[in-house]
This record gives sequence, C-alpha cells and structure tokens, in this order.
Amino acid sequence: MAQQGDALDSPFLKELVKIWRAQDTNGAWEAKSDFELLEPYILDKEKRRALPIVGDPDPDTLWRLELFFNAVALSIERATGVMIQPMLKMHHEGFGRMVLIGGRLIAVNKQLRDMHRFGFDNLAKLAREGDKYVGAGIDLIRKFPDVANY
Repeated sequence: MAQQGDALDSPFLKELVKIWRAQDTNGAWEAKSDFELLEPYILDKEKRRALPIVGDPDPDTLWRLELFFNAVALSIERATGVMIQPMLKMHHEGFGRMVLIGGRLIAVNKQLRDMHRFGFDNLAKLAREGDKYVGAGIDLIRKFPDVANY
C-alpha cells in the first residue's frame, strides 16, 4: 500500500487524476479516492490473461487511453508553455496511432496495438510510462523550439 501511495505522488498521476475529476460534471465520483479513479488502468497478469489475444477495444478502454494521453499533453504544456494537441486515429480492431502535436512538431508519436489490453501492471508502471512520454515530449520541444512555437 505504501508503494501505491508513493506512485500517487507522481506529478503525472496527479495530472491524470485532475483530468478524471474534470470529467465528473455531476459529482458522482467525489467520494472516490484517487486510487479508485485510476484502478481501471491496472491490468495485472491475471486480468490480462483473462482477456482474449485479439479483440476490439470497448469505448471505456478507448476513453481511458485518451485521458492518459491528455494528461501527457497537459503535463508537457505545463512544462514548456507550448500548447499540445492530441490526435488519435484508431481502427475498430484496436490498432492505430496517437500523436501529440505542438506547433508543427510531433512531440509524441505512439504506435498503438492491442488496445483492448491497454493497462499497466501497477500504479508505479502507469506513472513511469506517463513520465516517459512527458519527458520525451519536453525533450523534443526543447530541442526544436522554433518548430514547436511555429
């Protein structure tokens, strides 16, 4: 449980929780803890084994994917001041591409596969994966500021 609490202190997970809470316009999730909001992202080995190898992602899974990358985009914006626009192109069978664009720069480019199995073993891995994309986007914007600010 302590590891779970440490992961929840991650700046990326705090941003992701803010995005989730912003989706709750009627207050239905006010009583939910941050962990309860993020729990759908946790797909341990047992849960993953229960899923078929090939399958179509359900709308809730696609929504979680979009919120994940929205948190990445907002984290990059906060760090760089460059407005980031996420763009998702997804085939109904669960493969596609997510790009995060700042100006004319593609700050993050992620090929997506098997999105019906989108999830992470634990909160720490969720935080690390989000931090990885945020760091990569920030690095590219700092490397090519003229393109990002165009």
